[in-house]
Amino acid sequence: MPATSDLAAITHVVYAHGFRSSPQSFKAQFIAKWLKQHRPDVQYLCPQLPVSPQAASELLLNAVHTWPNASMAVMGSSLGGFYATWLGAVMQCKTVLLNPAVHPARDLVSHIGTQSAWHNPDEAVVFEPHYIEELKSLYVGQASQDVSALPDPPQLFNVVATGDEVLNWQEMVGRYPNATLHLIEGSDHGISDFEQHFPVVKAYLGL
Repeated sequence: MPATSDLAAITHVVYAHGFRSSPQSFKAQFIAKWLKQHRPDVQYLCPQLPVSPQAASELLLNAVHTWPNASMAVMGSSLGGFYATWLGAVMQCKTVLLNPAVHPARDLVSHIGTQSAWHNPDEAVVFEPHYIEELKSLYVGQASQDVSALPDPPQLFNVVATGDEVLNWQEMVGRYPNATLHLIEGSDHGISDFEQHFPVVKAYLGL
């Protein structure tokens, strides 16, 4: 694919939500509402992702593979940030990570089994043991058992909160040494004060 043009205006945005989350997440909803109000010309997509990493990655790629990579952006939070890293590398487009999962094949081993969905407690989320291998197949730029730095492209924007209670913020920063970093002092895993930090994301994407 051709290289991304920094001068191209963003016309398409896809958002990948996190583990057990949904398009009903606060950040996904905030972005959808902001774009509808301020940039209705931008096509926005936030699909409900399957629990299977392979199925989730296929859904995302099938949804955006015809989009213009020079004017599209991928966004992802937590596990969605892991998927966004992969999808951004495939599409060679601008990518925004929000407290991205660095090593989900390691961290989600303890979540194998059945849990409830965040936005619908009555809905069961079943994480199968073989999903760990599916996660490993989606690692970009590193061996699946290594959490070393990723030689990422400069079009990657990494938003990391030091108050993340789920993921290690130093690990998130160290994984993307060449990314543009927006470090939030405090906050939390969900970046519940995301509205306060959205202006830097908006500026990075040129929205």
